[in-house]
Amino acid sequence: MITGTGTLTNVVTVLIGSGLGLLIGHRLPERVRTAVPVALGLVTLLIAADAAMEVAAAPLVAATGTGAPTLVVLGSLAIGAILGAWARLEDRVEALGGWLQRRLTRGDATDRDQFVEGFVVSSLVFCVGPLTILGSLNEGLGNGAEQLLLKSVLDGFAALAFAASFGIGVMASALSVGVVQGSLTVLGMVIGTLLPAPHLLAVTATGGLILIGVAFRLLDLKPIPVADLLPALLVAPLLTQLAVAVA
Repeated sequence: MITGTGTLTNVVTVLIGSGLGLLIGHRLPERVRTAVPVALGLVTLLIAADAAMEVAAAPLVAATGTGAPTLVVLGSLAIGAILGAWARLEDRVEALGGWLQRRLTRGDATDRDQFVEGFVVSSLVFCVGPLTILGSLNEGLGNGAEQLLLKSVLDGFAALAFAASFGIGVMASALSVGVVQGSLTVLGMVIGTLLPAPHLLAVTATGGLILIGVAFRLLDLKPIPVADLLPALLVAPLLTQLAVAVA
């Protein structure tokens, strides 16, 4: 299979899913459209919790020592939040959504807010999960695109539901999927080997906690600036290596 097929398929399923969501969205009762983000929020919370539990995985504990994995994840999120806030990542992601909205649609401030929310939320859901990192790196290393193909199916259904509630902003998130997963695939091709298992587990656990923030937004519990936390995914393997060195 040609390298990049998984990401291309994922982009297509997001476009198709969001297109179908736009077509049937106006036919859905308001109660249904309100319930969809709640249902997706609960499912996202389940997926996030499952990923976060990797903090207790045996390879990570064995490599860093008892208690160290939690400190690695905590440190990653703390440092990542500082870096993200300093770089104003959340503001930049929202600004990108607004830029796309101005060029793809014509509407008032309410339309813009809905577009940005749909773009930001769907981009984070589609790009932060463990399958994004593991699947893209594996495809870049020539290990196949099976993980990304599975993710493509899941994202297609999610895009349909999101678009029915948030509108065309969800379709624009296909750009985020292409850029993020394409970049990770290229990274996998460059580095030639996967990160050691403990480092990947730390990244997965950290990503799981970030996804919990996404779930909180979907459930309308707290508007957490999730994009500001994304640098934690880069910090996690570094802190894991430090923990392995001192263990």
